[in-house]
Amino acid sequence: MTQQNFSKNDIVHLLAKVTDQNTGISLASAGQIQNFSLEDHCLRVTITIPREQAEMLSSLCTQACRLLETLSGVHKATILLTAHRKVPEKITENAQEKIKAPFKKTLLPNVKAIIAVASGKGGVGKSTTAVHLAVGFGMAGFKTGLMDADIYGPSVPRMLGIHGKPEIIEGKVHPIQKWGIKAMSLGLMVDEKDAMIWRGPMVMGAITQLLGDVHWGTLDILVIDLPPGTGDAQLSIIQKTSLTGAILVSTPQDIALIDARRAVNLFEKTNVPLLGLIENMSYFCCPHCGHKTEIFGHKGARQEAETLGIPFLGEIPLLANIRTSGDKGVPVILENPQSESALAWQRIIKTLTQSLRHVLPTP
Repeated sequence: MTQQNFSKNDIVHLLAKVTDQNTGISLASAGQIQNFSLEDHCLRVTITIPREQAEMLSSLCTQACRLLETLSGVHKATILLTAHRKVPEKITENAQEKIKAPFKKTLLPNVKAIIAVASGKGGVGKSTTAVHLAVGFGMAGFKTGLMDADIYGPSVPRMLGIHGKPEIIEGKVHPIQKWGIKAMSLGLMVDEKDAMIWRGPMVMGAITQLLGDVHWGTLDILVIDLPPGTGDAQLSIIQKTSLTGAILVSTPQDIALIDARRAVNLFEKTNVPLLGLIENMSYFCCPHCGHKTEIFGHKGARQEAETLGIPFLGEIPLLANIRTSGDKGVPVILENPQSESALAWQRIIKTLTQSLRHVLPTP
């Protein structure tokens, strides 16, 4: 790790020099530094900003990065802007002990952006979301990987149509390449019918292997499909990697949104930026007449995002082609790119690419 010869105050001092010509507002005055890290002479700064000032402040980032690159030991600087609720000031002692990170976040140093796809409960389309985001980023020209961290229900191999065990070369597992991305799942190492009867330490060990024993190489984006809930797998990944941010997936009904709030709480307490909330199964569109039926309600996730103060990324309809494409192993974004569901994914990917543009290279 590169030696750090500057402080947070030094960063704030430089950010204060970059102001909007019309308002005089700077990144330092409007935003709050959530965290920063220096690895291999690359400085990454995450700043929480008011959502209503996002467009104006994002235009200041290029100039701010140039100033940050004048700091000692910094060859390249990137800024990630996020807009979400402040981390609660009061956290119980038990919660603090549980989320305390005993590991150095040294895994995956060659990945520019690590995005976790999470949900508070199962069955809301989290894995489908992770697959389409990864393939969509790959289609956009980014070097992309997809890690299936859903230990108990690894469905990524089926959804991508990949089979067989990956190669092990010089002690490293090489992910399988399909649809323009690299993918790795525990489902490739065990029989599809086997039950994963594992306790917490075994889950944490498997996560560590997926992170550290897989030859991911140099990536622009790694999408991690988290298991449902807020348990050992989530904490292991948060503790051992520098997550760029998390995306939450929920269906519109209240029972799913209750669990989504728990996931929000986990990421806030562990200082992981929330990139936004996706409403899956938002509505059913009849393939014959085009009539939309809101089976699980509608706009519940949008309203929840507004309440929580996090971005709403978009709605994904409940359509048969999403299910059939997953069963066939051909993501709908590839199989039928002009379909309503594929266009919905493409809009979300465009939004995320825009919000991550200061972290990602130009494809």
